[in-house]
Amino acid sequence: MQTTGNKNSPCPSFRLREVASMYFTMIMVFLVILVVALQGTAPQENYFPYKVPLDPQSSLELSWNVSYPEQVVHFQLLVKEPKFGLLFGMSDRGEFENADLAMLWSDGHRSYFGDAWSDEKGQLYMDSQQDYQLLKAHRTPEGLYLVFKRAFSTCDPKDYLIEDGTVHLIYGILEKPIHSLQAINISALHKGLQRVQLLKPNISTPELPRDMKTMEIRAPDVIIPSQETTYWCYMVELPDSFPKHHIVMYEPVITTGNEAIVHHMEVFQCAAEFDSFPHYNGPCDSKMKPDRLNYCRHVLAAWAMGAQAFYYPEEAGLAFGGPGSSKYLRLEIHYHNSLVFKGRQDSSGIRLYYTATLRRYDAGIMELGLVYTPVMAIPPGEAGFLLNGYCTDKCTQVALPPAGIHIFASQLHTHLTGRKVVTILSREGREREVVNADSHYSPHFQGDVLITTCTYNTEDRNKATVGGFSITDEMCVNYVHYYPQTHLELCKSAVDSGYLQRYFNLVNRFNDEEICMCPQASVTQQFSSVPWNAFNRDVLKSLYDFAPISMHCNKSSAVRFPVCMGPSRPPI
Repeated sequence: MQTTGNKNSPCPSFRLREVASMYFTMIMVFLVILVVALQGTAPQENYFPYKVPLDPQSSLELSWNVSYPEQVVHFQLLVKEPKFGLLFGMSDRGEFENADLAMLWSDGHRSYFGDAWSDEKGQLYMDSQQDYQLLKAHRTPEGLYLVFKRAFSTCDPKDYLIEDGTVHLIYGILEKPIHSLQAINISALHKGLQRVQLLKPNISTPELPRDMKTMEIRAPDVIIPSQETTYWCYMVELPDSFPKHHIVMYEPVITTGNEAIVHHMEVFQCAAEFDSFPHYNGPCDSKMKPDRLNYCRHVLAAWAMGAQAFYYPEEAGLAFGGPGSSKYLRLEIHYHNSLVFKGRQDSSGIRLYYTATLRRYDAGIMELGLVYTPVMAIPPGEAGFLLNGYCTDKCTQVALPPAGIHIFASQLHTHLTGRKVVTILSREGREREVVNADSHYSPHFQGDVLITTCTYNTEDRNKATVGGFSITDEMCVNYVHYYPQTHLELCKSAVDSGYLQRYFNLVNRFNDEEICMCPQASVTQQFSSVPWNAFNRDVLKSLYDFAPISMHCNKSSAVRFPVCMGPSRPPI
């Protein structure tokens, strides 16, 4: 369903817009032809800093920039293998019904560009108000480039309101010439979706030091396994006697052609109490992976698809090297090989920018949310199911300094069914503030609880979605960047597993069907056996809201802080 625009926008009434629509629709066919001839004016700044592949083959590549003074997004779409046109646009959840679309199509002789929309049945119509404005179209050896723009808010009830947060971008390829929009069968198109944050934080880039150096932590020509999900681990060793430095920036380095496969990457520093670590290069879940690699958990850099370079504020940097710091690093790459390509090579990784001129504060990264475990699950058919991860005062009081910490950024992460993530600060059970993921924020913690809430949509699934590492599993994570650095690396929770078994026993007791969720079965198997009726859904929601939780309050060495970590009630 399209949104109607900003409340502050002087938009005409819906009735007036509909009356005007009937008139403009009659002359729209003439306007569409003129749009291609009158291509408008290209943006003053021919610069597109944000880029993401739209499809798994990387045959469609979207770049964009944002003009906040003009309230406009400029798009650049590269079509590497142009056929007879494409659909590109936005919808609430990535569906092709009730979508706002920019269309390029050919009748076999001439090409056209226009602003269109689809109804609740997926039928396409030309929009009476052409808000996608084509600025430029040209061919290169790489393919066809289209440059066009769209205002955040258009006052058109058929248009999507571009605002903060995740935007579901959709695309469809036209394989043959078309003579009318009504002839397009949406269900027969090769189509897909990509989730991005179109509106990036309007934050100035900090000035980088003159003595800055770079270091690339990259995979050594890995052959990506021909399976959907792979976590690849590669060990790196810093030079001997590498002095303390501050990381002031980092950015991804993606092998060309693998932009749609490299889902996210992290660089971890190993625990300093070990003198050496094996030089491992292989899948992170392999039985051949040395157990000692589990002590490489201190995050130096974290990146996920669609993110750009990360800058530290001028007063802080992330320390690595020097006395008391391990020289061993672990690169971890999540490959999402949805088309199961074979023989694909990859040398992706992260480029660190660092300086020997130390800043005032050592920065830290703290992981909040839910433990990666199947005990946290989302029933199928849910439009908005909430899971909460807690960092309770039992952990914050012992692990954080009395003077508090300064949060300056955070990075949110879920998998495919995630729709919303927010972390709030609850102080003494009363005051609550949002820890914003997109702007600088400065809470000070003292006896505080951090609650990370993830909202999921599983309406298109017929089985429970459990927590885990696979792209079809789910995560709920917030990487919080702060200073001064503490030893707290991970503060997450999960429902107590004993209470979850009580839930399965209850379902068995009241289930009319002969289905047994036996204790010897895995939690994933037990969830897959649940008959998802209203009673079982409501009881699971209540369990997650009120059952005791198990807290993980961990140092980077994976050792837990000496606090009572037994089951406790989640804060209300």
